[in-house]
Amino acid sequence: MEQPVIIPCSGIELEGMLDKQSSDRAVVMTHPHPLYGGNMDNMVVMQVVDRFSQLGFTTLRFNFRGTGKSSGTHDDGIGEQEDVRAAVGFLGKQGISSIVLAGYSFGSRINASVVSAGIKVDDHIMVSPPAAFMSFDGVESLSNTGLILTGENDEIAPPGMIKDLIRKWDLKTRFEIVGGGDHFYSGTLNQLDQCLADYLGK
Repeated sequence: MEQPVIIPCSGIELEGMLDKQSSDRAVVMTHPHPLYGGNMDNMVVMQVVDRFSQLGFTTLRFNFRGTGKSSGTHDDGIGEQEDVRAAVGFLGKQGISSIVLAGYSFGSRINASVVSAGIKVDDHIMVSPPAAFMSFDGVESLSNTGLILTGENDEIAPPGMIKDLIRKWDLKTRFEIVGGGDHFYSGTLNQLDQCLADYLGK
């Protein structure tokens, strides 16, 4: 069962929800753009967290700075990178040795910067990286990215643009396109969940 937690981060505090199950594997899940209503209670975020939870992972979702009860203010994706590092570090201090970093939309873009900068995580999952909305300039290497998902009809994370990024990064990643899915996975959350379940069961 999830419990509220406070994650310290460079003088601010981040609001999070932690479900402590496994002592050796966990996922940190990041949310979509807070200036457009995104937060840790987003339906896609919850779907991903639920899948990991069903498989016995410890799960941590949190609100970026300035969102919900997290202190600080929105920082155009710069300070938010520190938020991700703080969340991963929070689990590391609890002795969890294997951490998956997953993110949806804006969250996946922030995670990409942190992964490219060299954070140590065991796997990296991107759900609808917003290639048509945010530049991925500066993201150079995502070598430990195991899965990228997007919707067939996603205009913010178009499959074609994501394929171009995969080629640019020279990734040998699994790329799944959810048939009929838009950026919000309206009516297709079950398909998203199945793709994730298939990947994690590999």
